[in-house]
Amino acid sequence: MNERRNPLAVAFIVAMEACERFSFYGLVSILTLYLKNELRLGEDHSKEVVHLFKMGAYFLPLLGGFIADRWLGRYRTILSLSLFYCLGHGVIALTGAGRDGLYVGLGLIALGAGGIKPCVSAFLGDQFPGAAKDRLPLVYGMFYWAINLGAMFAFALVPLIRDHFGFRWAFGVPGVFMGLAAGVFWAGSRNYVRVPVQREPARAGWDLAVVRRIALVLLPVPVFWALYDQINSSWVLQGEKMSVFFVGPYKVDAERIQSVSALLVLIWVPVLTLGVYPIAERLGCRLTPLRRMGAGMVFAALSFVGCAWLQARIESGTTLSIAWQLVPYTVLELGEVLVSATGLEFAYGQAPERYRGLVMSLWLCTTSVGNFLVAAITRINSEWVHARGAAEFLFYAGLMLALAGVFALIARRYRGAGET
Repeated sequence: MNERRNPLAVAFIVAMEACERFSFYGLVSILTLYLKNELRLGEDHSKEVVHLFKMGAYFLPLLGGFIADRWLGRYRTILSLSLFYCLGHGVIALTGAGRDGLYVGLGLIALGAGGIKPCVSAFLGDQFPGAAKDRLPLVYGMFYWAINLGAMFAFALVPLIRDHFGFRWAFGVPGVFMGLAAGVFWAGSRNYVRVPVQREPARAGWDLAVVRRIALVLLPVPVFWALYDQINSSWVLQGEKMSVFFVGPYKVDAERIQSVSALLVLIWVPVLTLGVYPIAERLGCRLTPLRRMGAGMVFAALSFVGCAWLQARIESGTTLSIAWQLVPYTVLELGEVLVSATGLEFAYGQAPERYRGLVMSLWLCTTSVGNFLVAAITRINSEWVHARGAAEFLFYAGLMLALAGVFALIARRYRGAGET
């Protein structure tokens, strides 16, 4: 019976995730320059607000995972917290994105997005009980593809809506998509496998020991997200100083080029999963999840070296097309697929069944800590160090390379299912 229902259940969950990610990234796509140019917060303060918002959105999965694992289960947690998500978008749109309304709305969205995020990815895995779990790598690849499909259209279309209809509509349309996401998820209710809440685990001590080992592996990952999530802040601010280019009638500027990040993921996922990984296996090179994640961190560092080179040329007075950002984008998105899609598979696959919500929350919290690092480093730099431009990009590249070395040492000592 489950085998018959799973494909339809997956379709609803994946469609819901695509709509939800359109909602989230539609807001993020215009947030940095809205804060800087409309609310006049300045570059550093705008960057801080963006990363503190994303920190909250990726820290609150701890709350969502706890509620799901202990009380409501994943299905009811997703539906309940989706209401806060929709309310947050409504507050921003109806208050005209004034400072107070914007901050209240961002808080509600962080609660909703953070609360449902670990539950959705774990709920997807729940649809494949027992022997069906061998289909998880393909299904999570499809799930990750849907995330980036939603993000790509959000980054491409929401700035266009803003240009033609103003900020109220640009902030409102993502809210409509969040409402659609909740509706799609509810519509699939009859098709889902629902794992009951386990209140009295038989092996709680052993399970928690496994969770601690997984948490140790994830310890260096926040630095990767400290780099990656700057595509919505530092990279936008760099792009604002570069000249636009056109693809037919479509203008590509500092905000709209963010859609390239998702497009490149849509390209890299099949290239890696259908090409590079199988070829490497046939050649005798076993690309375990931890090895892939370590390589992804190195690519992230290299992308910031590329940004530093572009920034140095801008600072020297050279006028550059924003098309030059496609080079570091390509390298960074290769790193993101190697870290993010693989990390999602690793976290769910290694987690004890009772603590899957918690482990997925820990995985998402690596993004939260990474965004906190950016906000903290930005504040310290603004008040005391005053490093700017290329030096700032190179600092992050060096930090990532150092933590990639730490990750390699931890990964060599990790022993879990499928990791040797």
